[in-house]
Amino acid sequence: MQSLAHLLAVFLVFGMTACTSPASSPRQTHDFDANWRFHLGDVESGEAMDLDDADWRLLDVPHDWSIEGVFSADHPATVGGGALPGGIGWYRKAFTLPDETANQQVDIDFDGVYRNSDVWINGHHLGNRPNGYASFRYDLTPHLHAPGETNVLAVRVANAPQPNSRWYSGSGIYRHVRLVVTNPVHVDHWGTYITTPTVTDDAATVAIETTIRNTGTQDRPLTLRTIIYDGDGQEVTASSSEGMVPGDMTQVFVQTLTVEAPRRWTLGDPHRYRAVTEVICGEVVCDSYETPFGIRTFSFDSATGFTLNGEPVKIRGVCNHHDLGALGAAVNTRAMERQLEILQAMGVNGLRTAHNPPAPELLDLTDRMGFIVMDEAFDVWKQPKTTYGYHEDFDAWHRRDLEALIRRDRNHPSVFMWSIGNEIGEQWHPSGTPIAQELAAIVRRLDETRPITA
Repeated sequence: MQSLAHLLAVFLVFGMTACTSPASSPRQTHDFDANWRFHLGDVESGEAMDLDDADWRLLDVPHDWSIEGVFSADHPATVGGGALPGGIGWYRKAFTLPDETANQQVDIDFDGVYRNSDVWINGHHLGNRPNGYASFRYDLTPHLHAPGETNVLAVRVANAPQPNSRWYSGSGIYRHVRLVVTNPVHVDHWGTYITTPTVTDDAATVAIETTIRNTGTQDRPLTLRTIIYDGDGQEVTASSSEGMVPGDMTQVFVQTLTVEAPRRWTLGDPHRYRAVTEVICGEVVCDSYETPFGIRTFSFDSATGFTLNGEPVKIRGVCNHHDLGALGAAVNTRAMERQLEILQAMGVNGLRTAHNPPAPELLDLTDRMGFIVMDEAFDVWKQPKTTYGYHEDFDAWHRRDLEALIRRDRNHPSVFMWSIGNEIGEQWHPSGTPIAQELAAIVRRLDETRPITA
């Protein structure tokens, strides 16, 4: 049994209360939500290591500062944006790393920051992300201090100028944050893609593309082993492949497995399988990565409508915004689950993520509870709907943001359709055709298994 002193040491090192990977796993995914310092308002050199933030508010993320404000029709967000304040806020988190992270790859994952976020580690600027709904990752490794020494992660969030949304957006690091520690040879970010090209009552073909990243400088031979488990945790099939990943490169491995007598994912029985990917370097497992997925077929037909696993299904759908009403925009899994329970009791079986990429937890819930989902990327392209909206960032960011959505969400069995836009102005103008064609091509390059709409 671990001692109390050891558990306390883990809490102090990471400033967190939970780790989602077992201690024996070569991949460690740490909840990084706890113990952030927050300041509402802009701060000169807020990323500086020596900044005194002792009087900043201590809080956990996900956090939405707008819902804490006072309602007023005079706020720049306007009534359409919730009549609550936006502005600029800073978040800072100090942490140290244990000895075992030396020579490891360390990344930080943000599920969503509204909006226009800039991130620094130890004073080094990692990047900017204008889109408030995009999930993104930064590599911390080159800028981290030695194990045991203090690191400072700083995030500036600018929900300004406004209006930039046609609905209540919230403000801040309103989705979860994770610290991911891996071997330099590991499954890449969102690095698996699982499809089921043929499904019968007797067998299902499971095709898996796995992208392995090698952040080291030397070429690395490896064995890729994939094991598929059913929903009861029983191994049903496995496959191994040999290969080489060049230094500072990625390599895609393709495997085809067969699941006998597959249990299909349906609305009434949303059964999921689990693919466990092991990257074996010599005799050592240097990474382990899990991907839940479902086995199902569906089709659209002008005469018979929509069928799921060969059975006709009437889609009874709603458009569901990302916020949680009076709770604001900060992700709360139980609140999202309660929304879905109420909708399911009404007879709803489908969702459209109006009008942006959802929180990952929502799709985990729809997978588990048996909903079908139209996953939506954009509310605008180049033609504006608000004064300071995403149209200002579309040219520079649409490819990266759309690719992030597809890579992140394409293994969810509940996702049955991609939406590349909601009520887009260009749809009624010839200028929209090449944009729609480009967006559709981006989607098809990453996923050919689902239809695309706008």
